Amino acid sequence: MRSIWNGSISFGLVSIPVKLYSASESRKLDLDMLDRHDNARIRYKRVNEDTGKEVEWKDIVKGFKQDDEDYVVLEKEDFENANLKKSKTIDIEEFVEEDEVAEVLYKKPYFLEPQKEGGKSYNLLRDALKKTGKLGVATFVMRQKEHLSLVGVYDKALVLHVIRFAEEIRETKDIKLPQTKVAKKEVDMAISLIDQYTTKFDPDKYKDVYNDQLMKIIESKSTGKKPKPQKFKDEPTEAKDLMAKLKASLDKKKKSKAS
Repeated sequence: MRSIWNGSISFGLVSIPVKLYSASESRKLDLDMLDRHDNARIRYKRVNEDTGKEVEWKDIVKGFKQDDEDYVVLEKEDFENANLKKSKTIDIEEFVEEDEVAEVLYKKPYFLEPQKEGGKSYNLLRDALKKTGKLGVATFVMRQKEHLSLVGVYDKALVLHVIRFAEEIRETKDIKLPQTKVAKKEVDMAISLIDQYTTKFDPDKYKDVYNDQLMKIIESKSTGKKPKPQKFKDEPTEAKDLMAKLKASLDKKKKSKAS
């Protein structure tokens, strides 16, 4: 596993040299885009808009377009010099309770690994966070972008969750929400159903079955067999049937627990 960021994590006057690793991986099948006519692979090229010639990565820079249409070209050192500290330090500015952070803010997790001279201070922060159940709020720069993040504990490691800034979340007023009132007895029945389904969260029991099923279709087609089309229709529950559906769901769950 290759680190994607090297620097340090700090809280107060304590500085811990760390490496950052991606804590998640995609199980998405590696599918190529093909021309339907001859199955030739489709490839993208980085082309100069004026000359039409392909440009190598080493010759590509980033630029900001001004009002006069001229570009200000930015080099690698310009991004680092914008805030050298944030480019090298995950600076914990405060600590918060875990349940104070809305799930919608979370984006991507990363594992933090101590470099050899930071072992004891790493364990100190990890154990303190685990004992208090709190998260450190920090900002840092990675890949030429400032990130808001939370530092917590997963298993025996420190984990950094990159989260969204508040301005990145759209307001709920932009979506159409129903004004229909719900009866108290319906809410009580729904709560009973939730209680029946409540258990301790175990991520190991949830598997990515879609990829496995898609792989079966690929294997079937590779032998010349045509897979049978699947049918699925999910009818919405009408308001008049809501109570009956809740009761039936509750009875079904109770029976499954009893068996």
